[in-house]
Amino acid sequence: MDFSLNEFQSMLTDSVDKFVSNEYPFDKRQANANSDAGFGADTWQTFCELGWTALPFAEEDGGLGGGPIETMLLMQQFGCGLVVEPYLANVVLAGGLLRRLGTSAQKDKWLAPLIEGQLQAAVAIAEPQNRYEFAEIETSAARDGDEWILNGKKSVVLNGGNAELLLIPADSDGISVFAVPANSDGLRVQKYRTVDGSAAADVTLQGVRVGPDALLGEAGQGSAALQAVINDAILAVSAEAVGIMRALTEKTVEYCKNRVQFGVPIGSFQALQHRMVDMLTASEQSYSLLLWATMANADGTDEADRAIHAIKYQIGTAGKLVGQEAVQLHGGMGMSWEFDVGHYFKRLTVIAQILGNADWHLDHLVD
Repeated sequence: MDFSLNEFQSMLTDSVDKFVSNEYPFDKRQANANSDAGFGADTWQTFCELGWTALPFAEEDGGLGGGPIETMLLMQQFGCGLVVEPYLANVVLAGGLLRRLGTSAQKDKWLAPLIEGQLQAAVAIAEPQNRYEFAEIETSAARDGDEWILNGKKSVVLNGGNAELLLIPADSDGISVFAVPANSDGLRVQKYRTVDGSAAADVTLQGVRVGPDALLGEAGQGSAALQAVINDAILAVSAEAVGIMRALTEKTVEYCKNRVQFGVPIGSFQALQHRMVDMLTASEQSYSLLLWATMANADGTDEADRAIHAIKYQIGTAGKLVGQEAVQLHGGMGMSWEFDVGHYFKRLTVIAQILGNADWHLDHLVD
């Protein structure tokens, strides 16, 4: 199996790495995260200008023709830089549904401005009762002539408070997906921040009325596209987590080389060396599984679903180990608000819960 990068992939990796290293220091990340929107509007426009928001879309849709492997490379670097901008919500989730289900007119109306940075979007997948079983949808869509009436509740909608367009999966004798403007009558958005500082929202729909042009794809036939987008998102956050684990491992090793106690660097203590080896091993195992899962998904093999469950389980368990060790080996400084290590760990903690935790994916892996 060939793991070497082609010229485009190498250029992409170098581009994101240089941006994170030179233009996205931790204090800028914190300023972006603490803004009203929870991300930097100027930073998001830079992403658009660099072509990153166009990366996974076909050229005929205004994209660069990338795929899961290119998204993996991008998200790993985002993880290293602890990037807070809503790439997952906008590009991977919302963009993924629009490119799979949208007509040409719908793509012109919503996907093109999303790629250009003129539209913020979100996908309302989770509901209060479904506990990661995203096909168990209680939000309903009922026909009323040519229109549809939507009722239901959605929870933990990533970027939901900033979204101008919400993509709502609803039950209409099967899963249908609707593009609903955030200012629609009967739609209420309750914004909040998650533990890692990301923006999220709970969404309530009470008699929200939309026209026939709001339906993406065919009525009742959106299940396959929704699951495909969820799989893409799991791989994307897993790649982000791998980048975070690598960053934490490198930062911890460097700290232990320089932190002197009892007249010697603490990295010379064998017990701490063993713990850093455990961090590196967990990180590398996660990377190996990520490669398998991403390539299986890109090739559409029979192993793809199993590989995706495996990588999300691995991220949940390995991320906890790496994050805890990084914080502990940095001592009290590891938990300080001004230091980045604790923020990396918070992001790993949130990623572990996004789209199924380790226990949920393990249950499906062994079925």
